[in-house]
Amino acid sequence: MPESPATAASDDKLSPEVMRVGAVVVLGTIMAILDTTIVSVALPTLAKDFSTSINTIQWVTTGYLLALAIVIPLSGWGVHRFGAKPVYIASLALFIGGSILCGLSWSVGALIAFRVVQGFGGGMIMPVGQAIMARTAGPDRMNKVMALIGVPTLLGPILGPVIGGAIVSNISWRWIFFVNVPIGIVALVLAARFLPTSGRDHDHKLDALGFLLLAPGLALLVYGLSEVGTTGGFTARSVQVSLLIGAVMTVGFVLRSLRAPEPLVDLRLFKRRNFSIATITIFLTGATLYGTMFLLPLYYQIVRGESAWMAGLLMAPQGIGAALVMRPAAQMADRYGTRRTVPIGMALLALGTLAYTQVSGTSNYTYLAFALFVRGIGLGFGMMPVFAASYRGLTHAEIPRATTATNIVRQVGGSFGVAIFAVVLQQAITRQFPGQDTSLNSFTSEHLTTSSVDHLAAAFATSFWWSFGVCVVAIVPSLFLPGKVDSEPGVFEELEEAESTNLDEVASVIPD
Repeated sequence: MPESPATAASDDKLSPEVMRVGAVVVLGTIMAILDTTIVSVALPTLAKDFSTSINTIQWVTTGYLLALAIVIPLSGWGVHRFGAKPVYIASLALFIGGSILCGLSWSVGALIAFRVVQGFGGGMIMPVGQAIMARTAGPDRMNKVMALIGVPTLLGPILGPVIGGAIVSNISWRWIFFVNVPIGIVALVLAARFLPTSGRDHDHKLDALGFLLLAPGLALLVYGLSEVGTTGGFTARSVQVSLLIGAVMTVGFVLRSLRAPEPLVDLRLFKRRNFSIATITIFLTGATLYGTMFLLPLYYQIVRGESAWMAGLLMAPQGIGAALVMRPAAQMADRYGTRRTVPIGMALLALGTLAYTQVSGTSNYTYLAFALFVRGIGLGFGMMPVFAASYRGLTHAEIPRATTATNIVRQVGGSFGVAIFAVVLQQAITRQFPGQDTSLNSFTSEHLTTSSVDHLAAAFATSFWWSFGVCVVAIVPSLFLPGKVDSEPGVFEELEEAESTNLDEVASVIPD
């Protein structure tokens, strides 16, 4: 086996080969992460163009998040079976193809279906790219590699709504998908040229039955919840059948995973107390994060009559707050323990959300921006320490499986959050405007009276109360997270070690 470029390097800098591979991986990762938030500011425009309801349009976000979650465990098997480079290139091609189809969508149903296709491609880009980076850089350069691939994670929540708003306001919503095409083609060409090739390993098998239970099971559960907003309750046959079948398939997946030699998701990890408590907190955080990101652009554009561009700018303070405090928050967790710091983060998250429970048609923008900044600080205090806490007490072999599980839980939590908040918003609007058409087409700022604006704002305030409630509930499990243990690594170091171990573990299964 030839000496890796990282080993050959005598200085502390990343070699040119590692930098080239890193550029390819970051380029693909940026596209996948941006598409989790870039669409949010376009939802009001999409709903009006397709003359559809809030309950339906939320699937543009929910379908993408579910696809991201479901495909994560498939990426490891794909690397074994076909090699990392072919899987990465196929993921890019699938994401680009999905983006083109999304931009060409002729109906909301087609758009939702193509978003799922896009999500399947995007969900494999990051884990497979990380595996390639780990193999190319080697273990001695993992901290620098993590810093490189962590950039998109920090910038995505900030830039996504702003870029999406600028495109929707100045060009067309279709270009929030078409913009991926030239970037993706460049990434494809660079991937084919610079990514190292690897062998294949046929020893690992795909848990196909687990996948066939998990994917439709989660989709049916979310669909059943979203139908509540259309039917007005849980008594409708479509709601009951969807929830029942979804629950049965999910239970079947759990039973299958506990028995399978190579389960899609290792549910045995939930026997560990720290892991279970951390994943509950991660699920709730994902729900309020993505659910609130769904509500905010609707409020700013429908109630306040702002453009998509301005709505994107007004959402930026949350990402800025999170990016500013993420590292200091982890260092504070190192010093005081996650049990003391994470509840503070969850409380700040709740406090920032509380301001939005009082929104009106004339709420001060500076006040709302500051509240969103506080929410971002809360997210920064909660996200990294909670993920680090989930690794406490796990063995070296369990860490990669734990990373897969926690990422799936976060995306699924976001899917449920968006679906539930959409139902709450739709029902609140229906109550505020009894007997009237409550589709988004009927609400245009230039035709709304002051009374209508106040009623709409009250409906959004009701939805934000639900987000606030999720934040408050998240405080409870965070109180039972592990405390400071002097003999164990700090949170920031522990997360770096866990992520590095995960990348090393994934890389080790890529044959040379």
